[in-house]
Amino acid sequence: MAYDFQVVIDTSDPHRLADWWADALGWKVEPQDEAFIRGMIEKGYATDDDTTRHNGALVWKSGTAIRHPDGLERAPRVLFQLVPEPKTVKNRVHLDIRVGADNIDPVVERLTAKGATVLHRGRQGPNWWVTIADPEGNELCIT
Repeated sequence: MAYDFQVVIDTSDPHRLADWWADALGWKVEPQDEAFIRGMIEKGYATDDDTTRHNGALVWKSGTAIRHPDGLERAPRVLFQLVPEPKTVKNRVHLDIRVGADNIDPVVERLTAKGATVLHRGRQGPNWWVTIADPEGNELCIT
């Protein structure tokens, strides 16, 4: 039996990092239902401390997700979850954003202008890539 999966990224600021990644990938942040959140608080399943405001909307503090604009059939969901500790070591798994050789430098320039850091330029035969870190230090490659 085959299973579906989602990618989960630990973060100290789920909503800010989800916005960055949604922009980087051209994806969409999943909307959160403020009425549903308020209902969960009213029923005692959550408290106001479980929420925060982001871009003027009431959202769950613990996380948010992004998805491909064509839906989950096209690509897995990426969830950004709040964790208390900062990132301290290199990722053992990372994402590659495939933009095509002619677009690597412009994409790297755009993402560094939005808070990414260039870490490494690599080459293997005719293929090349740039490894960058997102605003919280998570590595990714632009290929």
